[in-house]
Amino acid sequence: MSMQQTAPGIQGVENLRALDKSCYIIQDNNQIIINNEGCDDVSKITAYVPPMIAEQLGDPAFKAFYGVKHAYMTGAMANGISSEEMVIALGQQNILASFGAGGLDLKRVELAIKKIQQALPNGPYVFNFIHNPSEPAIEQGTIDLYIKYGVNVIEAAAFFSLTPSLVYYRAKGLSQDAQSNIQITNKIIGKVSRREVATVFMQPAPQDILNKLVAQGLLTQSEAQLAMQVPMADDITVEADSGGHTDNRPLISLLPSVIALRDDIQTQRQYPVEVRVGAGGGVGTPDAALACFMMGAAYVVTGSVNQSCVEAGASEHTRKLLAQAGMADVVMAPASDMFERGIKLQVLKKGTLFPMRAQKLYDLYTNYNGLDDIPADELEKVEKQILQNSVDTIWQQTVEFFQKRDPSIIEKAQNNPKKKMALVFRWYLGLSSRWSNAGVAGREFDYQIWSGPAMGAFNDWIASTYLNDYKNRHVVDVAEHLMYGAAYQHRIQVLKSQGLYLPAQYQRYVPSAVF
Repeated sequence: MSMQQTAPGIQGVENLRALDKSCYIIQDNNQIIINNEGCDDVSKITAYVPPMIAEQLGDPAFKAFYGVKHAYMTGAMANGISSEEMVIALGQQNILASFGAGGLDLKRVELAIKKIQQALPNGPYVFNFIHNPSEPAIEQGTIDLYIKYGVNVIEAAAFFSLTPSLVYYRAKGLSQDAQSNIQITNKIIGKVSRREVATVFMQPAPQDILNKLVAQGLLTQSEAQLAMQVPMADDITVEADSGGHTDNRPLISLLPSVIALRDDIQTQRQYPVEVRVGAGGGVGTPDAALACFMMGAAYVVTGSVNQSCVEAGASEHTRKLLAQAGMADVVMAPASDMFERGIKLQVLKKGTLFPMRAQKLYDLYTNYNGLDDIPADELEKVEKQILQNSVDTIWQQTVEFFQKRDPSIIEKAQNNPKKKMALVFRWYLGLSSRWSNAGVAGREFDYQIWSGPAMGAFNDWIASTYLNDYKNRHVVDVAEHLMYGAAYQHRIQVLKSQGLYLPAQYQRYVPSAVF
């Protein structure tokens, strides 16, 4: 079907998709003609769009710094949902991806490092580093692994303030070249959703923490001194309403605020290279990606949409549920890693009872001082409907788990009934995400599936395309379509600014085939 048939009076709309070529809009005999060659009679040219390819979007310094094709990265989803396969597939196409190391034991993280480094000896790749206040030994052990294996880019998430392990990673290996320029070995992408946390990442490491690390012999005096001259992070990802840990902040308010904060701190500090600010949370369509770039984002980060892809470390049942999700099919639920603090994360509610059951456990935790204080009938419901086992059995399994991971946690709980109750309830919250990833039969209604509204927006966008079938979703293909689509949408907006409004079917980029 020709453009003339579908849109009378307009010819050559398909030329808008040739993003590497200029577009000339010519008005001739009441016809609008769009071509890539121009016109001998310049008086007939009513609008013009220069080349605008996906690689032009965002900050070129971000791409040069990490050696990547696009100002785009896939953020980490813990428990290996952002899998080795995902990181490798994207990395082989020079697209940045973060491995979801959070929640995994150190042996599993070590295996992932070896596998990814073997496939991507020259990068690019990132490893997630999630704040773990309930298990500081795991946090430090993870950093030790990263330094041991030369993992030189990490994505630091869920931090309220800086910890010694994070400062140690940043400062380790700092040096100066012959021109006295500071050389940073370990790069950090800080993920934040609050200005006060962004401030911490944009400032140098605190002197008191550095002094302690020097006293412990972990840093040299030179490394500590240099650390006080560079920001804690090279890049800051402003995380808005996202899956998993989130403050549900609106990106349209948060991103400009953090960029302005960065500018203020840069004016004060005069860093040789300013901290770049990217955007994530809610990025599930080309329009959303373009909006981020137009607000000044150096790069964009996707999350939820990648979990429904073939390479994700999630079960087929989970990926199918995500592919059916709408924007309103998400809800906040208690988080396993920060259960006692009342911290919540955003999960899918359609097709699972996890959000309600997790909230029930948290209500019991807040209302009672220990398992023995819970009324017998209430405890019986918990055992039958949620835990599907006795609390004594669950406690024994919890003891066995932490004896291998961090025995001090069990020691603290032995004479603390409320701590013991929290650990028993965290058994359910912790395993529910693993059941989802592994596709454990019989536990489908207990699957904890991290997701934000971007998942629903993505599903709406590709509903009429081959990507509607989750089995066709691949992370590289999704990334390319999002970035190409953002560049296309930019071209449409340029035309609108010159007074040319195309029919609705041409104003949105829709994937038609594998990129």
